[in-house]
Amino acid sequence: MSSESTPIQPADRKDRDRRAPALDPALLDELVARALAEDVGDGDATAAVTVDPGARARARVRQKAPGVVYGFALAERALRACDPDVRIERKVEEGIWREEGPVLEAEGTARALLTAERTALNFLGRLSGVATLTARCVRALEGTGARVLDTRKTTPGLRMVEKAAVHAGGGVNHRIGLFDEILIKENHAAAAGGVGEAVRRARAARPDLPIEVEVTDLAELEEALAAGARRVMLDNMDLATMREAVARTAGRASLEASGGVTLDGLRAIGATGVDFISVGALTHSAPALDLSLLLETVT
Repeated sequence: MSSESTPIQPADRKDRDRRAPALDPALLDELVARALAEDVGDGDATAAVTVDPGARARARVRQKAPGVVYGFALAERALRACDPDVRIERKVEEGIWREEGPVLEAEGTARALLTAERTALNFLGRLSGVATLTARCVRALEGTGARVLDTRKTTPGLRMVEKAAVHAGGGVNHRIGLFDEILIKENHAAAAGGVGEAVRRARAARPDLPIEVEVTDLAELEEALAAGARRVMLDNMDLATMREAVARTAGRASLEASGGVTLDGLRAIGATGVDFISVGALTHSAPALDLSLLLETVT
């Protein structure tokens, strides 16, 4: 997806609060422990031979490109895992667009700060990148009424924190997994005997779950609506067909556009009148936000 540097504010509070993922502290601890084990192994050999054991230092993390910072919970855990007594000060609020500047300061043992550096920056840069791309998409849709949705195209093991980063950037979280919503795709419909039959089966079997159905043309849309679908995904439709789908639906169901969405094309899709636009790139292709960490000794 292409990008631009216009200042961006997150979506309004109503949108940002919809289905915000709850982050389990135990999950965050596990993610940090795994990341440090992968990076540090049985010890930081470089820090051990170059830094005195008792040396103290101050680490300053700085944002070097425009964007939205998110991921303090993981970055701070990485620092504290290496030095439980580290003193940390946040310099920016998460979820707010800014051009550049100080992000975080940490003071502790120099060896610990150096050992935790890459893990902390990996989490912070990756999640800030997701939040930043989301914020760009939100800005592109301002005034259209359409909202940005994430997908399940997430990094294995990082889904909850990546979805939280989408939320921080002003996006709306779609289903978390296969368990919390029924999403009838093309293969499900084929197995059930058609779009309408798949919707009827889902409504009868699981009235407790939200149900969405994917359609590829206007005939399938009519079939889904006749079966009582309340949310429909318009898969890879051109703009003219999407506008016709909105007209035919006439508010009977909410509509989600999906497939081949780019940042440059978002506004045109939003202008068709759809309610949501799902963007897999939010989590599978977001570039990391450019951050740096500089260390200075403390006497």
